[in-house]
Amino acid sequence: MRSRAARIATLTAARRRPEGGWQRLRNPDVWRRLGAFLMAALVMWAVSGGWSRPFPYRSGYIPPRDVVPRKAFHFQHGTSAERAFEVGDRIATQGKPLSPRDLQVLRAEHQAYSADATWIERLAYSLARIGVYLALYVLCEYYISSHDRRLLGDFPALVRILGLVVVTVTAAVLVSRDAWRAESIPLVLFGMTLAIVSRREVALVLSLVVALLIAISLGQGLYEFMILSATVCGPVIMLNRVRSRTKLIYVGLYGALLTFAAVIGVGLLADQTFGGMYADSWTFAEELTDVPGGYAMKLVSGASWYAACVILSGFIMTGLLPFTERLFDVQTDISLLELGDAAHPLLQELAQRAPGTYNHSINVAALSESAAERIGANGLLVRVGAYFHDIGKMLKPAYFVENQGCDGNQHESLVPAMSTLVIIAHVKDGIDLGREYHLPQSIIELIEQHHGTTLVEYFYRQAERKVAEARLGDRVEEADFRYPGPKPQTKEAAVLMLADATESACRTLTEPTPARIESLVHEITMKRLLDGQFEDCGATLQELNLIEESLVKSLTAVYHGRIKYPDQQTA
Repeated sequence: MRSRAARIATLTAARRRPEGGWQRLRNPDVWRRLGAFLMAALVMWAVSGGWSRPFPYRSGYIPPRDVVPRKAFHFQHGTSAERAFEVGDRIATQGKPLSPRDLQVLRAEHQAYSADATWIERLAYSLARIGVYLALYVLCEYYISSHDRRLLGDFPALVRILGLVVVTVTAAVLVSRDAWRAESIPLVLFGMTLAIVSRREVALVLSLVVALLIAISLGQGLYEFMILSATVCGPVIMLNRVRSRTKLIYVGLYGALLTFAAVIGVGLLADQTFGGMYADSWTFAEELTDVPGGYAMKLVSGASWYAACVILSGFIMTGLLPFTERLFDVQTDISLLELGDAAHPLLQELAQRAPGTYNHSINVAALSESAAERIGANGLLVRVGAYFHDIGKMLKPAYFVENQGCDGNQHESLVPAMSTLVIIAHVKDGIDLGREYHLPQSIIELIEQHHGTTLVEYFYRQAERKVAEARLGDRVEEADFRYPGPKPQTKEAAVLMLADATESACRTLTEPTPARIESLVHEITMKRLLDGQFEDCGATLQELNLIEESLVKSLTAVYHGRIKYPDQQTA
């Protein structure tokens, strides 16, 4: 094993030699991610008709100037006579909302203009569209590499997110027709989903990017992009922990208030009205502007429609939540509370076959939850993970001291190396049991990492002592007495490691006074720190100090002294 100084030197050297652009291009993972992105980009290009410019007008749009044809064309409405429009003829009047007939004429003009485009123009526009997609992808990858690097290393998760982007853009294009104008619903669902499965900062950035993709695909301008951004930013910012079934509905309600205000503000800024359903009929909607206060009524009606879409998104997301958790293998607080039920078959079996380990797990859960909450980590995840972290011990319960009864110590008949293998095996057995009972991956990772690569010190010292007594001159390899790891990769795993070790160690104290508990917890924390167990979890020294303080406080409360009653006999 390398020394602590050597590990620090390696990390310092790595910081001084950042990975260059050409070195990154030689990384096969970069090309895999780029290939997945190109597939997603091509699908979005095809769905949105990326070879020609989208139709830019919508119902209720108030043109700032007269709209004239870019190309001569013919238009026929129903059984009426065909009318020819020449370049320069007026199709729509400045300052007057577009009527249904205006939209039909404008759509005919747009189709005639698009049909006249050459293949070179179509190719140039297609390359420009793909270029915008590529630029946004590069920016997003750079941002994610700085804020959520684990996501880039998880290729299946990245593919699922790219697929979700494609589905969102496709759905937005399909529901953006004038009768609905509901493109905000898929966008808000996308933002809520990402806020649940990833960090909120990442979800916010990716949601804004998808809002821009939708605006480009629909031919919308800056004001429409501002509205889409407002509809998705509110729910994403407010969505933190989902601890109840109504959480997403309340998020939708609060997001709707923000959306309503944003649409009103953007409408006044742009002197436009936005939304899908202004009134019960097109005729009434067309004439409403001429009525005193009609513009304000249409503005409020459009803002109400966008707000209603956000509220509806909250209800839809509530129904989609179980499928989202399964698809992305994430756990909300709701699913964690269900998983942590004492009636879980695995916990029931642990309580029956290894009651000492079960009691130890309950104590570790209480210790680790408060410590995790102290540093802002997911305390509920750590608590549920602590329930299951030692389930592997139920296969050989008699080999662990908390389960040993009158039968004595099973390790007395084994050599230290064999005892170490039995002890270490409980981690692998726990992983296998977790997968057999379909535990979430986040819980399995806590089972796998809660010992890291720590040394099974008792049997290592015993092996050294036996070699010294035998005077064989052999050297005991420390690596043979270490857990296989990996080291804790998250702060939650680091908290569980310390809670597990300190709870077990405090049971060995004959007089667990507060001073002795504090000294023991500090000693264990420093030993794990100097052993390099916290190098990969992102925990700072300040956070480790807060964890240590929380564990000392909790353990002192558990092992507090009691007043001896007058008739009480010493045990």
